[in-house]
Amino acid sequence: MEPEEKNPESKYGEPRKFDPTFKGPIYNRGCTDILCCILFILALLGYFAVGILAWSQGDPRKVIYPTDSKGQFCGQVGSPLEKKPLLFYFNIMKCASPLVLLEFQCPTTQICVERCPDKFMTLLKALQNEDDREYYKQFCKEGVDMTKRAPEILKDGLCPSILTPSKNFTRRCLPALETLKGGVVVVGNETTFRDDYAGENINATDLLEASKKSNAVVEARAVAMRIFEDYTQSWHWILLGLVIAMLVSLIFILLLRCLAGVMVWVMIIMVIIVIGYGIFHCYMQYASLKGQAGSDVTIKDLGLQTDFSVYLQIQQTWLAFMIILCIVEVVIILLLIFLRKRLLIAIALIKEASKAIGHVMSSLFYPLLTFALLSLVIAYWAITAVFLSTSSEPVYKIFNTTECMYSRDTCKPETFNSSNITTECPDAECLFAFYGGETLYHKYLILFQFYNVFLFFWCANFVTALGQVTLAGAFASYYWAFKKPDDIPAYPVFNSLGRALRYHTGSLAFGSLILAIVQVIRVILEYLDQKLKGAQNKCAKFLLSCLKCCFWCLEKCIKFLNRNAYIMVAIYGKNFCTSAKDAFFLLMRNIVRVAVLDKVTDFLLFLGKLLVVGIVGICSFFFFTGKIKIVEDAAPSLNYYWVPILTVVFGAYLIAHGFFSVYAMCVDTLFLCFLEDLERNDGTADRPYFMPERLLSILKKSNEGVKTVD
Repeated sequence: MEPEEKNPESKYGEPRKFDPTFKGPIYNRGCTDILCCILFILALLGYFAVGILAWSQGDPRKVIYPTDSKGQFCGQVGSPLEKKPLLFYFNIMKCASPLVLLEFQCPTTQICVERCPDKFMTLLKALQNEDDREYYKQFCKEGVDMTKRAPEILKDGLCPSILTPSKNFTRRCLPALETLKGGVVVVGNETTFRDDYAGENINATDLLEASKKSNAVVEARAVAMRIFEDYTQSWHWILLGLVIAMLVSLIFILLLRCLAGVMVWVMIIMVIIVIGYGIFHCYMQYASLKGQAGSDVTIKDLGLQTDFSVYLQIQQTWLAFMIILCIVEVVIILLLIFLRKRLLIAIALIKEASKAIGHVMSSLFYPLLTFALLSLVIAYWAITAVFLSTSSEPVYKIFNTTECMYSRDTCKPETFNSSNITTECPDAECLFAFYGGETLYHKYLILFQFYNVFLFFWCANFVTALGQVTLAGAFASYYWAFKKPDDIPAYPVFNSLGRALRYHTGSLAFGSLILAIVQVIRVILEYLDQKLKGAQNKCAKFLLSCLKCCFWCLEKCIKFLNRNAYIMVAIYGKNFCTSAKDAFFLLMRNIVRVAVLDKVTDFLLFLGKLLVVGIVGICSFFFFTGKIKIVEDAAPSLNYYWVPILTVVFGAYLIAHGFFSVYAMCVDTLFLCFLEDLERNDGTADRPYFMPERLLSILKKSNEGVKTVD
């Protein structure tokens, strides 16, 4: 039995008084937090204005196609370069310059080509043979006169001095480097080759360094392209996995509706079994790698690898997985042991939530609306972010090989050849450097990006808050109906949604705004943390870590307070601050029940989500790794088999969270109503409890002369 509050008139306000007219959510209510509602509408109008501005200025082609020295897109459909999708560097050695890391551009001429060179050739040798001359010409600038002498062509920067065998890597021609046994780097079976014009030997190892620098910006894109290929090969299987996750979640919810008590215990046992199997599988993998060559390499020695499957070939990875799962297993078992006496009340509350959802079945489909609205918000944010990041103009700079006072100055290709710069610096070239701009729009571009991120958080939190208020209003209507289901109003979800939008848009915007501010601060702290990773200031790092921890805790507290405040808004129709205060005081007056009962139900529902994710995740692992013999041939061939597995696991968690969030909101709403019921009523004929007989019997309470409908 839960301990009773002995001092109701505490610093947390007086307990609720009995009100014979109170029958659940109040229908006669007015608009709340109007000022915040107006501010939210104005912010949305500004958000649409930023989106329109970004869409008019941006060009997503800049992130799709590589760009040559003239700022033209290689391979763009409908352009003169449509049949030239690859980018070729005149002198890949210049990509070893530190300038690449500063301006993300190699200081050498770059042109679009149809294919990469596949053999060694110098310009001097190419000019001696007609066939070689034609082959070499495709890697020179348009309109080059190949009848001229080599020094004249090279002086004007019309052709590269040498070609090396290259391969297409993320639409760029990079030297076809290989590493032989012993660590010797070769290009086309050659370790060195001679540049006849420059009169020097070039080492293949130097080319390797230049290739790495030139590819520093695009390496992440290469991984992304492989991941994209995996998605194109496995998307239909991923969809099937998500459908299975939805069916498993739905079946689980329906079984919970009919057999809540049994299903909770089945859920607990199944979670322990699933995690136990995970520990067993990790141990078997760990044992199978014992004694194999290279399996004793540590993760630290291996470093960051783009092929993540390499990590699964070392023992330390499986040992780490096994330790993590063991810790999770022990924590769950200990929690169940210490909270075993509270499970009965928690199960009774879950049973009542199952009954409530059974009477308000439309609540199970409401997450679809939340999902659709969140998808819209995410899509708008992502598209706007892409257009904003590609709304810069091409910036050209002067590149040269000798001393020049104009080096790295901005220039205009149209007027460069007629300027006096070419006279003072004969070898200078005006080449595309990067995307930027100095207009008023470009100066405030960072502010537009910040506004886009801030409104994304605000809108996403608003959509979540709308769902919480809607469900809270529907489930509160169920609880405060004395004769269930006769006294439950018609269309409770639809009516609750209408009340939330009509009267409480401002309150939802207010709570969402507070949470969005904290989340944006957390994003800024993460950004600063990334910037300071290379710094040596230990004090700054420590302070930043403390701030990140504090704001993480603050975000969790605000989410908890907001959730309970929205329940009060749905029931009483008061403004956000008053509702938050009432909810906080009510919880503090019953802190023992909150700390034990509410958290136990949250834990049980989390186990349900874990079970769904575990079942779907294990099945997807065996399928995509080809370990199910029956469907082994159907499994797609992938670069990274973990891509569809993680996608299915993440999607399964979101789907399970969507279904179980209805349960969680139902439990939280019934719990607050349950606390109010205990304060308002005493079980007499004039003041009967609204809670069902099951909860009354567990709490050792009863209604005198009145029987509630269970």
